[in-house]
Amino acid sequence: MITISEATENDAQELLKIKIRSFAWDVDKYGMGPPNYDSLEHLINSIEKAFYYKITFEGLLIGGFSLYEKGNLHFELGSLYIDPDYQNRRIGAKVIEYIEKKYSDIIKWSLYTPYLSFRNQHFYEKMGYIKVEEIRIEEYKGFTLFRYEKEFEIKGVLIK
Repeated sequence: MITISEATENDAQELLKIKIRSFAWDVDKYGMGPPNYDSLEHLINSIEKAFYYKITFEGLLIGGFSLYEKGNLHFELGSLYIDPDYQNRRIGAKVIEYIEKKYSDIIKWSLYTPYLSFRNQHFYEKMGYIKVEEIRIEEYKGFTLFRYEKEFEIKGVLIK
């Protein structure tokens, strides 16, 4: 059974360990992970300032995610990570479904994922997200991020 609840500072140390394990593939592939992914101070700050949730499976902490309000009924998924030992079990899909149901008044969602993360791209596309932009980050040797968005209709009108 999956449970999603708000994370607290008491969860930060364990969440950081899981986050580092979850982004190990990125570090191997790109030579780096997302900015501050391995910083306890940054994680605690995110828990305090963002909508930060923890994911448990049968009572065991296995991941987390953060959401950021961007204004005009637009939220951004800052990160979603699940311990590699628990991936490929539809947990990510259940998390996205939970987010969209809990925040059903939000009409636009966005997120970023790296250009070589084909599994992530496939997952987000399967969840209804559309790639809308490629962002080349020159200071990171031309590293590229893909921006994805998903929009919802409100009372039969698509808001863009």
